[in-house]
Amino acid sequence: MILDAARKALATGPLCDPCLGRPFADRSFGLTNDQRGRALRTTVTLAEDEPFEPGEESDCWVCEGQCSRYDLWAERAAEALAEVDFSTYQVGTRAPPLIEENDALLRAEAGLPEDAGELFKSECNREVGKRLGARTGTEVDFERPDVLCMLDIQRETVEVQVNPAFLYGRYRKLERDIPQTEWPCSACGSTGKELAPDGGERNCRGCGGSGYRYDDSVEGLTAPIVREAMDGSEGVFHGAGREDVDAKMLGTGRPFVLEVKHPRVRDIDPEAIESAIEESTDLIEVEGLRRATHTMVERVKELEASKTYVLTVRFAEPVSQSNLEEVCEALLGETISQRTPNRVDHRRADIVRTREVYAIEGTLEADPAADAESNASEGTTGSLREGRRATIEVHGAGGLYVKELAHGDEGRTEPSLAGLLSVDIEIEALDVLAVEGEDEPFERSEFFLD
Repeated sequence: MILDAARKALATGPLCDPCLGRPFADRSFGLTNDQRGRALRTTVTLAEDEPFEPGEESDCWVCEGQCSRYDLWAERAAEALAEVDFSTYQVGTRAPPLIEENDALLRAEAGLPEDAGELFKSECNREVGKRLGARTGTEVDFERPDVLCMLDIQRETVEVQVNPAFLYGRYRKLERDIPQTEWPCSACGSTGKELAPDGGERNCRGCGGSGYRYDDSVEGLTAPIVREAMDGSEGVFHGAGREDVDAKMLGTGRPFVLEVKHPRVRDIDPEAIESAIEESTDLIEVEGLRRATHTMVERVKELEASKTYVLTVRFAEPVSQSNLEEVCEALLGETISQRTPNRVDHRRADIVRTREVYAIEGTLEADPAADAESNASEGTTGSLREGRRATIEVHGAGGLYVKELAHGDEGRTEPSLAGLLSVDIEIEALDVLAVEGEDEPFERSEFFLD
């Protein structure tokens, strides 16, 4: 049957060996189409007892000589990538409609199914890809390569798509009033300008002409340095959630990924980048930088993470240490019901969420603003027996509104510290100490590059 189909294919006109072998690409794994075609041509010639005539690639009516140009296309692709740092690649092909039609016609004339073997563009991808890898010392990656070379056979061009590079790390934010990402000014639409009374333009009074509500951000302090190191066109910051702008991020830091688009350099020194960030600012710290895969972005953005917070709170009336400890014990392990807080209900759906408190501990603190009598009311160990100021440390499930856990948000959070103590609570300060995966750590090895 195969020889009959090969005879019919050879009878259609001059064929090169790759085009003759391509309709039989699903037979005899381990052979190239060139080898299949030569073997079929030889077998048919022996069976017919005729003089052997090798296939002439330049005269082939199916590919019109394109199968003889794989080395040329690989050379062109390597030249197009000469200024790009990459370790993995993929080749794609836009085949001329005529070659695709000829491919289909050959199968029909040989009496083969339409989907027999493989298409010309699939062979071109593989054969040029093998040659490109050998020339550049890189490996093919069919899922997420560093670069994609698109061969346009008809136009005689090579288009290069450079995929983003990713750098994972953790940051600590050492000062308050610094957002995680750049915060465009809504008053001027981030233009930095507004209409003056005389009809002209002046600097926006909301942002001072910067176009941003805050001068600094974690993104603004990190992304430009990483983008420059990788010689990319843009740096995009992805954080594992975000803390409030007035909160510090301390302790073990918050996981993040920096995505650099169109990087020309991938082989970077993460420790050198950490040092560059450290030298450029004292507002944040970055550690644990590692090259990551694109799947790390999804993991950082979507993986449920528990968080540990420390709050400084002020009570409207004096509270005893023993009562504070009792209330914390009552909240330990409790499932908290939280309606969308008043402070964010303008931008989030008004729903009820439930989150668990894993650990909570409260300690009264000396308060210079409180009554001297309350401050002086110490136990035998020197700790306060009663006071109006306390430090509360909370470890809770991801998504727990910890400020509302403390002050109750006018009854929208139940139970709450304020509700159980029957006293109003004001949040003086909030810091985040740790952000960790609920069931597994962020830093799983399969999400990083060696």
